[in-house]
Amino acid sequence: MVQQKPSRLQIRRNKKKQEQRKGLRLLIMANTVLLTVGLLIVACIYLPEKIDNFFSSQNGASTDSTKPTPDNVRLTFAGDIMMSGHVETLLKDKGYDHAFTHVKDIFLADDYTIGNLETPITEKGTPAANKQFVYRSSPEAVTAMKKSGIDLVNLANNHSMDQGEDGLLDTMYTLDKEKIAYVGAGVNADRAYSPVFVERNGIKMAFFGFSRVVPEISWYAGKNKTGLAVMYDPKRAAEAVQAAKKEADLVIVIAHWGKEKVDFPVEHQKELAKALVSAGADLIVGGHPHVLQGFEQLDGKWIAYSMGNFIFTRATQPKTWETMLLQATLTKEGVKELKMIPYHAELGQAVPMNEENSRQLIKRIESISSGVTIAEDGTITASEERAKTMNNQSE
Repeated sequence: MVQQKPSRLQIRRNKKKQEQRKGLRLLIMANTVLLTVGLLIVACIYLPEKIDNFFSSQNGASTDSTKPTPDNVRLTFAGDIMMSGHVETLLKDKGYDHAFTHVKDIFLADDYTIGNLETPITEKGTPAANKQFVYRSSPEAVTAMKKSGIDLVNLANNHSMDQGEDGLLDTMYTLDKEKIAYVGAGVNADRAYSPVFVERNGIKMAFFGFSRVVPEISWYAGKNKTGLAVMYDPKRAAEAVQAAKKEADLVIVIAHWGKEKVDFPVEHQKELAKALVSAGADLIVGGHPHVLQGFEQLDGKWIAYSMGNFIFTRATQPKTWETMLLQATLTKEGVKELKMIPYHAELGQAVPMNEENSRQLIKRIESISSGVTIAEDGTITASEERAKTMNNQSE
């Protein structure tokens, strides 16, 4: 059989089909190359992490999806902070950060830091009459406090209104501006007696500030009046604590109370402590005496009666030069650990004590505490034996 030669039309059609097949093969090859490159890139980015996570999980380490949530929170408390007078002169020369040189690392490493701000922050106001000591501090002080790691301050004390309502309003404005929370004062009583709620590591805390030491009634917060939260009658403070306990896991009270320069709590401190604990307070940290006072556990709740001076002027009595940081580790159930860290309150700066001075201070604070043992490292625990000894001595 004689084969016929393909026509020119067939030749053109066949050539066109071959070109189409060739184009299709090239397109498939190109897509394959792109897909391979893409897979290699993805593998380079994610595979090492997956391999690491695999071997980590095999060794018992936590991966991102299995990391445990911390079940405690560490708080650090400091005593009275005041940057007026001689302290202001020093800090204007050395810089306001100088005040916190030796505590900044501790403040920044904990979960929350609290202090008692015992001065108005203002450049105006009207000085309070008939007071021996009237303070006023620069807004630069608050900037330094923020940089050092201070998170919350108490304003319920006997110096927050040294420059009148205007001075207190300026103080609250500056704290708001620097994002430092405050308790114990407000534009009215509702704000002054309200808690600040803070949540850390899944633990919700309510902070309050109340004062039993106020120069005059005009400083009291009212329905439409700027002022402080007071507790000469503990009824309103106790009701506020009781209400907060329904919303928070823990309630912490900063109490301004007591008598200046005495080692032991006076009767009203004891009575107020009982009222606040009965209302639901889990931890009470006090101030005002300008010296350190002891610790006590009441119905399983801790009271630190006075934290003394911290950033302050230099008084003549040596006991006012002793201070500390108080660190509390808490769970949702309450205080898990309490520890004091001794410091010297130098002019405008807290300076760590040496080993011997720390040992002596710890021993002294243990001796004026009720039913408490304090270890050499500053860890504070309740002691039934010491409680019996203290009771026998008081009888």
